[in-house]
Order: sequence, then structure tokens, then C-alpha cells
Amino acid sequence: MERNKYTAHLAVVASAVGLGLAVWAAAAVTQTEAEADAGNGRPAAVRSPDGGAGGPAQAPPKKMPESIAHAAEAGGGAVNITIDDGPDPRWTPPMLEILEEHGVKAVFCMVGPEAKRHPDLVRRVVAEGHRLCDHTVSHDTAMDGKSVAYQKRQILDAKRMIEDAAGGAKVEYYRAPGGAFTPDSRRIAAEAGMRPLGWNVDTKDFELPGTASIVNTVKTELSNGPTILFHDGGGDRAQTVAALRQVLPWLKGQGRTFSFPVRTAP
Repeated sequence: MERNKYTAHLAVVASAVGLGLAVWAAAAVTQTEAEADAGNGRPAAVRSPDGGAGGPAQAPPKKMPESIAHAAEAGGGAVNITIDDGPDPRWTPPMLEILEEHGVKAVFCMVGPEAKRHPDLVRRVVAEGHRLCDHTVSHDTAMDGKSVAYQKRQILDAKRMIEDAAGGAKVEYYRAPGGAFTPDSRRIAAEAGMRPLGWNVDTKDFELPGTASIVNTVKTELSNGPTILFHDGGGDRAQTVAALRQVLPWLKGQGRTFSFPVRTAP
């Protein structure tokens, strides 16, 4: 009987020692992983209370002004080239080539599903130094008459699609389709870190008025302000490609420089 009690006691002690060793080993592994992360220049993994690993905590986006931006960051005689409705595999690449040829950076206002469909083009736009703009999911020019919940989905779902396609690059602006801004849509965009973006020169290239008409609109309406609107999606953009090839050297000949639209308040 005493022998049996002694044997049971030894089993309890062994179990306790084993549990202690397991706890010590788990702590040692966690410490080693954290040290390895730090040694590799990476932030140590953020671990949940149950031991799961997650990524570093993400800071909320900085709120932008809700007012609609038109001015150029560089000020002076700088102009902003903005290109809407893409990306499109037929028309975006030649526009990128023309911009590269003239050393000009632009803002590409992308429709969410098109960005999702063509992530290679989104990443090329980012890699070549241009900026991204949210142009909603459905390009609904009547969204200013829809519910706030609808507007929010249109804006934030498109933002996620574009940023996912871009591999994490941030969308910096929001442009309402057809200029259908509302106080709510501007607030939603600004709270998500996107400056509402307008335009001063509407080339009306989507109406296919002819290359000469597009170029002439830029020349005659540039006094309205610095932000010029072109399109690389939504239809045949051959006229826009040809016009952009003429407009950029003309602008340079007028002593104009190129900039991005403002994001923060002056």
C-alpha cells in the first residue's frame, strides 16, 4: 500500500516538472523569434493573448481636408495632369510612355474593378512615380442622390480594390464620378486619408470631339486653373493619346511645370 502511494507521488512530481519545462521552452522559443525578427531589422511579431502571431499594428490614416482640391502642390505655374476611368490595357500603357518621355507625373483616378482586373498596370503606375486616386466601384454619376451607406461602399470598396492591386501603395485622392460630390462623400474620403479632387480643365475627351478639339480645350481653358482632366478608360481613347502627345510639349513651351494636386491645407 505504501509502495503504491510512493509511486503515485512520483508521477505527480514528474508531471509538474514536465509542465514547467514545457512552459519554459515555449517562452524561450517566443523570445528567440522576437530576437530573430529584431536582428533582421523587422519589427517583432505582434502576438495575441492566445499566442497567435499578427502583423504590426497599423496606424489609422491621417484625415485629409474635406474641401475639393484644385491647386498644385508646387504652386506658381505648375499644372496637374489627371487621368480617369482606367486602368485599361490598351490605352494606359501608351499614356504612361508619353508621360515618361516628357518626365511628367500624373494622378490616375481608377475604377475599383478595373484596378482589380489589371493589377499589373496599377503596379506599373505606382512604380513609375504616379499617384493613385479612388474613382469608385461603379462610376455612378448619380451617386450624389444615393444613400450615405451606398456612397461609403462605393468609395471604400474601390479604395481597397485599388490598394490591393497596387500591392499596398496608398490611394491619395478621391474623385467623384462626374463631379457628384456630396458633403458625406467628401467626409468619407477625407477620413480614409484621401483628399477630394476636382478639376479646372475638362477636355471632354470622352465625347470623342477630335484630337484638335481636346488640345484646343486645354489651351483655351488653362486660365481656369491648374488641374487638367483626361481619360484612359471607358472607351476608345486614341484621340486622348494623340492629344496628350501634343499637350505636354506645348505646356512646357508655355513655361509650365508639372506637379501633383495638393493634399493638405495650405
